[in-house]
This record gives sequence, C-alpha cells and structure tokens, in this order.
Amino acid sequence: MKSIKHIKEKVTEYENLYNAYLHSRRSKRFRNEVLEFSANLEDNLHELQTALRNQTYRPGPYKKRVIHDPVDRLIMWQDFVHRVVQWAVYQIVNPEFVRGYIEDSYACIKGRGSDAAAQRLFYFMQQAGRLEKNAGVDVHGKPNRRFYLEKLDTSKFFYRIDHQVSMDLIGRKCNYDPWLMWLMDLFVNAEGEKFGFPPGMGVKDVTPDEMVADKGLAVGSLLNQMLANVNQNEVDHFAKRQLRIHYYVRYMDDIVILSDSREQLCDWRRQIEGFMRDRLKLELNPKKSFIQPLSHGIDFCQYRIYPDHVRLKKGTALRMKRNLKRIQKLYAEGKIDLERAQRTVTSYMGLLSHCDSYQLRKTIFGEYSETEWIEGWFVLKRDSEKIEAHGE
Repeated sequence: MKSIKHIKEKVTEYENLYNAYLHSRRSKRFRNEVLEFSANLEDNLHELQTALRNQTYRPGPYKKRVIHDPVDRLIMWQDFVHRVVQWAVYQIVNPEFVRGYIEDSYACIKGRGSDAAAQRLFYFMQQAGRLEKNAGVDVHGKPNRRFYLEKLDTSKFFYRIDHQVSMDLIGRKCNYDPWLMWLMDLFVNAEGEKFGFPPGMGVKDVTPDEMVADKGLAVGSLLNQMLANVNQNEVDHFAKRQLRIHYYVRYMDDIVILSDSREQLCDWRRQIEGFMRDRLKLELNPKKSFIQPLSHGIDFCQYRIYPDHVRLKKGTALRMKRNLKRIQKLYAEGKIDLERAQRTVTSYMGLLSHCDSYQLRKTIFGEYSETEWIEGWFVLKRDSEKIEAHGE
C-alpha cells in the first residue's frame, strides 16, 4: 500500500490553507465568525500555518445538538477556524484513501453519493432479477432460481467507532507520520470531549456522564466522515477479496448483498460480523440486519428499490411534501424570495429524477411541463399572485 509523503508541508502550504478556507465558507459566507475570520484573512491563515507547523495548534470545543433526520442524531461542530484545519488535512489525505476504495463503496466521495449508490444497487438487482426470470419455473409455478438480498447495518456506527483502530488505519496509510498522527489525535481523542455511546444505548438513552471517551467520532465533522469511510473500507476489501462477493454495495455503514443462496448469505453475514468484531471492534445491529426475497425490494438511500423499478421511500416522500408546503407558505407570505424557493424545488426535482415518480410529481406539482419545473416551481409564483390579488 502506497503511503502518503510530505504531509506536513502539503497541508500547511499557504495555498492549501486558502483553498481550505474557501471550502469551509461555502454557504456560510455571511455568518459572523466567517466574516470576522475573512476580515483579516491573510494574517489569520499565516497564524494558523505557524501554529500547525510548530504543533501549538489546539482544536476548540465542540458544540452539540440533537436533530431528527429522520431518526434522532447527536451532531457536533466546531468554530470556523477548526473547519479550515479539517479541510486543509482532508484535501491532502482523503484523495490518497479514495484511490484504495472499491468501486461499490459510496458516501462522502465525489460523484459517489446516495443517488449513485441507489443506481448501482438497482443495476445489480436488475441483473439478478433477469437471471431469476430466465431460469423459469417448475411444474408448481415456483421459480427454479430465486435470489435473496441481505441488509447489514452497523449498530450506532459513528458513536461506536474505536479510536485506536481509527488511528492505526491512518498510521498504516501515512507510515505513522509523526506530525499527522499528532494532528489526527487532537481530533479523534479530543481532550475533554466524549463522542461514544455505551453498547445498546442511543441518543435518548445516554446522559453526558455516560458517554465514553475511547469510542465514537463527532457526527458532522469532515475528517470523521473520512475516517468512517476508511473504517468501512476494511469491510469492503474483506467482502470483495476474501469472500469474493460479487453483488455488494455499501453506503456508509449500510451494506446490501445479493445471492441466489440464503445459506450463502447467512455464512457471509457470520464471517463479516466476526471480521467487524475482531478487526474493527464493531457490532452489527440485529434489528436492522435481515435477509428477504429479492422481489420484496429494499429501502436504501431514500429510495425503495425493486428489480424492475425504483420509488421514493414513503417517509422521504412525506417529508418532501411537508417541506414543499412550508416553502410555498413562506414564499407566499414574502418571507423568502423566489430564488430560495427555486433552489429547494430544484433539489427535490433532482431527487425525483432518479426514480419512478410520475404520479408523485403530478400529485405535488400538477400538470406542469418539465421546462416549468426546471425554471422554477411556477405554482409558488401563481399562489403568491393570487394572494396579492386577493389582498387588493
């Protein structure tokens, strides 16, 4: 495995720090902390550069908040200057890790997001479905060949990632570069911070005192997203190289495997579970890991995927409808402009374009052409005009 060289020089180069600043401020340019940092940008970046090179840099405390999206999650974030540092490291280190990822791993990789993961799984399910159909049926009308799918989910993944395992994975790639190991340790084993949950406990169950210090990564941190992928990349290579699994797709900690043998799937699960426990100190979630016939379809990355079509998950569709109604109301009341409303609609139209959604689009948007949808949700504008006319 090729190691990363000259990391300190590359990360702390002024141009890299400046690019990290540009990435960090995206969609946040007018926040007070960003404006303050930007007002004295050159001096702030030089000060950061010196602190990193002299190893006097120290990350600030994490802010924490529980969100429901759609399940409860404890997210954590730091002040702007520390996001700049994370981006500076990420820009240099992450591309080296990505080169070692398998083709069928997704999440936090450019061009390989949730939509790409769903399309890849759909492609595999189409292949398996055709093989099943071509095998025909027996005299009783039952398929001669039946495929099954297996879903594997890691229990409290981000909150149970082992710190020492993470540091070892980083060390192997950078030949245990002293400077990078020092910096990563500041973020992984953050002094005075606890990110981990005890086994079997979730956001609603655990108190701050019960959280553990040697487990868990801060959800919402850029470097921790990278570390999560590095962690699961070990599972990917075990599944593909040692178990020789062909139909395999992973999105973060959600894995889907296809096979025409239920017994084979059970054996693969047993071996993957053992590998994760022994190598990564992680456990599968028995409540979210299962085997079922291919024809039943599966929820994966906001979609319900079948061998012959893809639909939006019911929960995703309901949240989308509620949010669009909220956006429509805010626009009609003049609380947001048309550009802001259009961005939301365009985002949802992109989501709908990846699945069979004609009836859903018709229900939400009515009889409007594709051009109108792309240019902006004209229903918003028309409703606003109706309200204004009524007011007159």
